[in-house]
Amino acid sequence: MKKIFLTFVFIAFTMFVYAQIDLREAEFLRLENLEREATIRGDSATLFGKIWSNEMVVNTPANRLGTVEGSKMQLRTGNLAYSSFVRNIEKTTFNDNIAMVMGEEITKPQWVQQHASKTVTRRFTNIWKQANNHWFMIGRQATIIKVE
Repeated sequence: MKKIFLTFVFIAFTMFVYAQIDLREAEFLRLENLEREATIRGDSATLFGKIWSNEMVVNTPANRLGTVEGSKMQLRTGNLAYSSFVRNIEKTTFNDNIAMVMGEEITKPQWVQQHASKTVTRRFTNIWKQANNHWFMIGRQATIIKVE
């Protein structure tokens, strides 16, 4: 009987742990989609006030190091504008209060952006940090792998 009880406790604990992981991954699907939608809309209030940390650094698709201040300027000047933007998340990894999200993005830049009106496929890594029960993006890397 004791063995059955311990097996039940182990199964219940395992299910609890996996449920917590699933909840965190679901939260990051929501956060990543919120960030993507705010980017495509040019929603600076959401990006700079709620999602991107003031200390965020970016390795841009143009192979330049950027900061959140540089991203603000890019947004204002039309260098962060897309007619379409799809993000396919392949992996989310957690380490205490740090999360890394990796995958593929397919964008269609517009206006004055490099590769405007073309389909641009890139690999990305977004790094998030939790502070005061809120997740902020603190780092981002995106590398163009194909332009059509």
